[in-house]
Amino acid sequence: MKSKLVRKILGGLSFTTALFVFQACYGTPQDFGADALITGVVKSKTTGLPVKGIMVSVPDYQQYLYTERDGTFSLYTVSDESCKITFRDNDAALNGTFLDKDTLLSVHPGDRVHLNIFLQEK
Repeated sequence: MKSKLVRKILGGLSFTTALFVFQACYGTPQDFGADALITGVVKSKTTGLPVKGIMVSVPDYQQYLYTERDGTFSLYTVSDESCKITFRDNDAALNGTFLDKDTLLSVHPGDRVHLNIFLQEK
């Protein structure tokens, strides 16, 4: 009888632990109404070709990602009157060497902004 009670308690704890792990891995749903979506393409100013591996960051909120093979990026950020976005080439050996570029935007809740960024080669 004691064994069955212990087994039920451990089973309940295991199930609860699994739920917490699931929530920790997948997080809570994105609040699409309060954030702004910023998408875009980063290209070389000289060739017009897309540049992969460029770090796109929002320094004020410690957000960053890297451009895909086709130079595209997409991120949600907090709506702000002045949102600074930086484009930095961290892997110069892979795709050439590009100068850093900063962009200042004013984004409001629910905005969808698309940027076409052209980076100058050094």
